Amino acid sequence: MRRRASTLTALALGLLSILGTAPARGAGFGIFEQGSRAMGMAGAFTARADDPSAMFFNVAGLAFQDERDFMVGFTWIRGTQAEFDGANPFPGVTVTAEQETLSEFPPHFYWVEPINDRWTFGLGLNSPFGLVVEWKDPESFAGRFISTKAQLVTLDLNPNLAYKVSDKLSVGFGLIGRFASVELKQLVPAQNPFTQTVANVGLLELESDLQDGDGTGFNLGVLYRSDRFLSWGLSYRSKVDVDFSGEGNLSQILTGNPQLDGAVAAALPFNQPLPVATAIEFPEMASLGLGFHLADGVMLETDINWTGWSSFDSLAIDFVNDDLPDTVRPQHWDDAFNYRVGLSIDTASGNQWRFGALYDETPQVEEAVSPLLPDNNRTGVSFGYGWGGRKLTWDFALLYLHLDQRTRDQSFAGESDFFGTYDNEAILLGLSVGF
Repeated sequence: MRRRASTLTALALGLLSILGTAPARGAGFGIFEQGSRAMGMAGAFTARADDPSAMFFNVAGLAFQDERDFMVGFTWIRGTQAEFDGANPFPGVTVTAEQETLSEFPPHFYWVEPINDRWTFGLGLNSPFGLVVEWKDPESFAGRFISTKAQLVTLDLNPNLAYKVSDKLSVGFGLIGRFASVELKQLVPAQNPFTQTVANVGLLELESDLQDGDGTGFNLGVLYRSDRFLSWGLSYRSKVDVDFSGEGNLSQILTGNPQLDGAVAAALPFNQPLPVATAIEFPEMASLGLGFHLADGVMLETDINWTGWSSFDSLAIDFVNDDLPDTVRPQHWDDAFNYRVGLSIDTASGNQWRFGALYDETPQVEEAVSPLLPDNNRTGVSFGYGWGGRKLTWDFALLYLHLDQRTRDQSFAGESDFFGTYDNEAILLGLSVGF
């Protein structure tokens, strides 16, 4: 009976790790690229906000858009490097691993509808959180009992209103409805008493859906737009609490030893629904942007963005039917800042060149770094180009992201060690079409 309780507790911690992949923001799993015009300037867009993606970057920018407009697009996020080198005591200096190539296409869609010469309505759909961490050779990956795949998908529905206070000043307000799901896979271990080795005895798969939780928040913006030297903008997006419900499934992996397989089958709840629930607090974020008009058709913008991740201190999980014991896992994330600078240059034909650079701080403390989410500070450089007329516009952007190497050599009290160094890079390609 004691062995069964110990095994179930380990499984509970595994399920907790699954849901812990969801609330990654700041550098983490946040997707700041919600429009290709802004992406070409590395996301420095708070004091400009001059296309429909203002609904994400600074809703007050809608008030200066005086025609019906639609914009649709996507960002292709492509991993170019994702490697792990182990360290002692576990998994050891000889251990290496590699992630599956990341290739995701978070979309964005915006509709702008002027009401009169002062009020403008906007509706946005975008995916501000997401991505996938999936490891190659899952049956032998050293971290397979922590995670072999973690995936987060979100979709925000965002109706907005903006008001033009004067020819230079506007304010805006919006509501956020967030829908999200999480998927994770990991293997379950057991000690083989006949060989004194650890065997893969189960595959745990979990999928979660949005439950009857809040899932709602709001966004605010102020924009002062000048045709002289300085423009400025302030933007705020509130935290969003989402209640997740999910169902895990544990399937047995046979070892070929009938005695061991029988003992494992008696100890673990294979092929039974394992309902779980937890609440995730997606963090609040504030942005300050300063735009400098350097010359006719030349604008330099600098943005400082803050994300309130210090509220993510721990994560609790409730096993609804008491299939497994409830548990809590510490996280202790920090607030994070990121810094962005962008330059736009108008051409004589009315098109526009864009350039940018960014630095993002990670909110993740060293003890929380693991195969679920190996995050670190990141730097990036971007390039963009926009062209088109009054009825159709095309915006293209390319962004290179480099994550500093991240080494973990300490753990939270009471948690197992999984030490080593993670190395990641990615390229993002954005395309937005306005009509």
